[in-house]
Amino acid sequence: MAITESTWTPSSWRELPARQQPEWPDPAALAAVRERLSSLPPLVFAGEARALLAALGEVSEGRAFLLQAGDCVESFRDVSAPAIREKLKVLLQMSAVLTYGAMLPVVKVGRIAGQFAKPRSEPTEIVDGVELPSFRGHVVHSDEATPEARVPDPERLVHGYYQAASTLNLLRAFTKGGFADLTLVHSWNREFVAGSPAGQRYEALADEIERALRFMQAIGIDLAREPTLHEVDVWTSHEGLLLDFEEPLTRTDSLTGRPYDCSAHMLWIGERTRDLTGAHVEFFSGVDNPIGVKLGPTATPQDVLGLCERLNPNRVPGRLTLIARMGAEGVRDALPPLLQAARDTEVPVVWVCDPMHANLIRTPSGTKTRRFDSIMAELQGFFAAHREAGTWPGGVHIEFTGEDVTECVGGSEAVLEEQLDRRYESLCDPRLNGRQSLDLAFRVAELMRGI
Repeated sequence: MAITESTWTPSSWRELPARQQPEWPDPAALAAVRERLSSLPPLVFAGEARALLAALGEVSEGRAFLLQAGDCVESFRDVSAPAIREKLKVLLQMSAVLTYGAMLPVVKVGRIAGQFAKPRSEPTEIVDGVELPSFRGHVVHSDEATPEARVPDPERLVHGYYQAASTLNLLRAFTKGGFADLTLVHSWNREFVAGSPAGQRYEALADEIERALRFMQAIGIDLAREPTLHEVDVWTSHEGLLLDFEEPLTRTDSLTGRPYDCSAHMLWIGERTRDLTGAHVEFFSGVDNPIGVKLGPTATPQDVLGLCERLNPNRVPGRLTLIARMGAEGVRDALPPLLQAARDTEVPVVWVCDPMHANLIRTPSGTKTRRFDSIMAELQGFFAAHREAGTWPGGVHIEFTGEDVTECVGGSEAVLEEQLDRRYESLCDPRLNGRQSLDLAFRVAELMRGI
């Protein structure tokens, strides 16, 4: 039974079943880590989360579009200025394409500064012929292929906090310190992207943006005094999977007296943990952050009705984002009943397409990959379903990297299946590289113009 709002506390989830939690070997050590985390400063602030809520409210009304993107799972080894800068470049490029192509504001949310944990379908995996506990992210244990390395270590929760703090510090410096200046739109095109068809198309768009800026300057607009041209807001998000991390970072806002999960601006509940009677829905029903929920092909209208009522009973625009991950073959049949169910509740919802997770395949050699054509087919089905229902397709949620990886096959400059092992670097699932991400952004802008 759900706990009522009047009796909710950051720890009331403990009375309910919590899925996908590590089997921490030492409860006392875990309790000590929770106590340390509760004494550390918040990673984000309640006022920032409210600003994102307002921006997402515009998305729910069809006046903006959400771009949520980043790593499948962040690595403790990749928290560096170059790695963060290259991810940000791709995000800014995609945002420029979507904004200019569809003439709408783009709300930019990264899967960054906390996406250190992953749910897994099976408790074990085979690595080099050896059965091991499945890798659940660096915030839980090491990815090294030994039984000892896969033992959950609560000290890694503290490590994850400091890694997130470092990432946030760099992200804020880049987005507010001039790197995101729209007058530098050409400089975001990386060398390995620039020579591709998508990169060349981006260069042409960058030329158009520069001409538009020169026109604005010519008619007397002081571009130097327009902060929106020189700074951007990039919000952080991650799957709120490890409740022993989220609970101690939940704080009471001094202005409103309301609880906020200060580990990120936005949190989402995964497909495997969205049980209405489970711990994750219970926990996130009580914090005032914007909340997302992943909906797979088994989601029912009743699930949508229940999630809307539990997570947004006050019908706050921007509070609830439903992230559909139906698969290329299932989206046209599975999504329309869910769209209708949400409309029936009259709860404002941001509808987003995650075209990555339900399109995972394995090659004959066992390598996990995704086909770019399948990713685009799901996006096309998502937009078509919304067009027929008269609802707003509010955004996309993808996994990408700024590096020149070969993890997903296809795209305008196709990665072939036999090329996957050249630079397959993901710790878990395959990501789009910069060229494929930019290609996707241009195609999504075309879909937006067709609404």
